[in-house]
Amino acid sequence: MEQPVWEPPLDGDEAQHVFGALDRLRYTFRWKADGLDADALAFRLPSSALSLGGLLKHLAACEAFKSAWDLDGMPPDAPFDQPGHAHQWALDSAADDSPAALYALYDGCVVRARERCAAAYGAAGLGRETAMGSRWGARVSMRRLMMDLVEEYGRHTGHADVLREAIDGRAGEDPPQDWPGPPAWQAWPLTLR
Repeated sequence: MEQPVWEPPLDGDEAQHVFGALDRLRYTFRWKADGLDADALAFRLPSSALSLGGLLKHLAACEAFKSAWDLDGMPPDAPFDQPGHAHQWALDSAADDSPAALYALYDGCVVRARERCAAAYGAAGLGRETAMGSRWGARVSMRRLMMDLVEEYGRHTGHADVLREAIDGRAGEDPPQDWPGPPAWQAWPLTLR
């Protein structure tokens, strides 16, 4: 049986499992947020300030910061390169953006982060030193950076699961096997699989 594009390898090496686990979470999160209008993307449960639109923009910020600032000390892509345009701003300002803008921002940030991280891995592996160490005063490996992203996605994919089920009943652990993901992701080179 052929595995879905988002499924990590069954018997891969460390890097294939790290990158594969992150990709599965990216696909699952994006599937949970897919195909919604502005009202649905802005929907919040009474006990939470989170919305799927806010999570799309917040995770776009995470991708931009981790793959630029934390990886190499480079400024993140727009709009996250502006003062004050970080994680909380992303959560709070998403309601001002159209669904098309939110999906395009998230999808583009994921593509760029994936390309940057794959290139950095190809140059020096998961043990490669990152710019995160300058903030912590210690050496911080790319392995840690990648696992931070896995943790962030694990947390917010769970939030997305609860939000989407409350919106229209969509539930499930993974996307359907035939779900191709967003068009921007179709050209992903799956070099680590």
